[in-house]
Amino acid sequence: MTKIKLCGLRRTEDIGFVNELMPDYIGFVFYKKSKRYIAPENAYILRQKLKSEITPVGVFVDEKIDNILSLLKNKIIDAVQLHGNEDNDYISELRKHSNCIIIKAFKIKTQDNITLANKSLADIVLLDSGEGSGKLFDHSLINNINRQYFLAGGLTPQNVDSAIEMLHPFGVDASSSLEINEFKDKDKMTAFIEAVRKADKNNE
Repeated sequence: MTKIKLCGLRRTEDIGFVNELMPDYIGFVFYKKSKRYIAPENAYILRQKLKSEITPVGVFVDEKIDNILSLLKNKIIDAVQLHGNEDNDYISELRKHSNCIIIKAFKIKTQDNITLANKSLADIVLLDSGEGSGKLFDHSLINNINRQYFLAGGLTPQNVDSAIEMLHPFGVDASSSLEINEFKDKDKMTAFIEAVRKADKNNE
């Protein structure tokens, strides 16, 4: 079954939506320059309302490791997603202090980006077109990936099924395509998850 991650949650109603829809992962964005940024104290409140079967992931860009460890220690997040210039040394240092799942995002522009993703020490890589750009990248570049990955960037309720049928990713990740006026929309989230599950059923 394709894992589902819905990213950029920041309101109480967002948690209500996902508790009904039951994706595998949700993302809290702790990058202050993002319009989807959520303060740790607010993420803590939302985490308390989140069903235990859903894994909360913290999304970071070149964050100090101590700050990430604090969020893990305080049970605000259970997994980490890195979206900046974090290299394998950074990942190794983080792993010294936590056994949490580490996801490393890569912007896929050329085959060189795929090569870097294959060499990453992260548990899972995320292949994206950019920081919430909402655009698809050239999926033919994925032919040489040799590890589990989340597919992200431009996935919508209308195209995620064909992406799954063609690429068979470990998981799919969506954010901006599930919003109206920059806030999560339950109908779009529902349609996205239904499309993923339908694609999985068709692939059985």
